Amino acid sequence: MIGFLEGRVLFSDGTEVILKTKDGIGHQIFCQQVLIEGQKASLYISHVIKEASQQLFAFRSLRDKKLFELLTSVKGVGPKSAYALTAHFTSKQIIEAIQLENKKALTAAPGVGPKAAAQMILDLSSKIHKIQMYAINKEVLESAPVYTDIRIEDRELPADTPLGESRLIDETILACKELGFSEEAIIPVAQEILKANSVSRAEQLVHLVLKEL
Repeated sequence: MIGFLEGRVLFSDGTEVILKTKDGIGHQIFCQQVLIEGQKASLYISHVIKEASQQLFAFRSLRDKKLFELLTSVKGVGPKSAYALTAHFTSKQIIEAIQLENKKALTAAPGVGPKAAAQMILDLSSKIHKIQMYAINKEVLESAPVYTDIRIEDRELPADTPLGESRLIDETILACKELGFSEEAIIPVAQEILKANSVSRAEQLVHLVLKEL
């Protein structure tokens, strides 16, 4: 089972990445982030093995990987639905939604219906502490290598910022910081763009933000 990969980014479009490792193999990986082609990246990986196929899913932190694997243990929740949920919300937001039994929040993610959301709450309410320990243990998070050695924290955004927009802003900050822009410059521009435009994918927001910076 593959749990972690490090190498050079050959291709990235915000949906998948091709990562060439030291052994010369180019791994095709589902990846929510827009990574910089030609740069080195370190990815936590969940390796999903089925009868007819194998899939690799990339995560920015060990906590995100563990949460994804916990979500896929829920009856009726497949890896693509679980990954869509982790793409739409931060780990902290998913954990809070499960703890507060907020089905409406969970169903805001593509592919997650009321039945699946209810099953997540039923199955995971007593297990979510397994993920929380990764947030509490600062040493684990701070020493964990993630995409190009940048770790995104849960940021203090305005209270009325929708959960999906918060995730888009996080993704945009990661990509734009790779190009040398500061977080302080990125956030207000991203927020204004989201107010004025219908943006559903991180790469769209990155493109629009870079035009303004």
